[in-house]
Amino acid sequence: MEKVNFVKSVFDLNSLPKLILPEVILAGRSNVGKSTFINSFVKKKIAMTSSTPGKTRSINYYIVSERYYIVDLPGFGYSKAGKEITEKWKDLLKNFFTHERGKRLILHIIDSRHEPTILDEVFRDLADNFNYKYVVVLNKTDKLRRGEYTNALRNIVKFKEGLELNRNLFPYSSLTSDGKRGIASLIKEFIK
Repeated sequence: MEKVNFVKSVFDLNSLPKLILPEVILAGRSNVGKSTFINSFVKKKIAMTSSTPGKTRSINYYIVSERYYIVDLPGFGYSKAGKEITEKWKDLLKNFFTHERGKRLILHIIDSRHEPTILDEVFRDLADNFNYKYVVVLNKTDKLRRGEYTNALRNIVKFKEGLELNRNLFPYSSLTSDGKRGIASLIKEFIK
């Protein structure tokens, strides 16, 4: 079993962890379930979850077995955070992605119960500007009936050209751990 520890919350890029390791970056709208994803994926309640969207306002670093980081980005698109804070988030994320840190894998988490939003499209397009591996995680699939699940898969492949199930598109359930094995294999390959 891998050892996972919280490293730090980063509010400005001068305080990024000194140790440079491959980074598995979690991005997605507020309330998409990134913290729950982390907790279920590492089998440890390490990331704070909240029913209030927009609680994560920093870039949170977790180290896994001293081999790679899981990096939880602030959720995008939560309007009640206030304009000033929202602008700081935008600047922080833009600077974060242009800041050279070595190998990065982006897991764009999207709620399977909803169509991707314009903000998801904006983030997808931003990610396309960088030379990082980009993967969509279709989250909360346990909340869908079979027909809804089929529709969600059909709709998500229209979201980005080239999405292919179990290659760069992974359905995931924090409740049942469906999809965990595929994502774990992807990460294992990525950090080699």
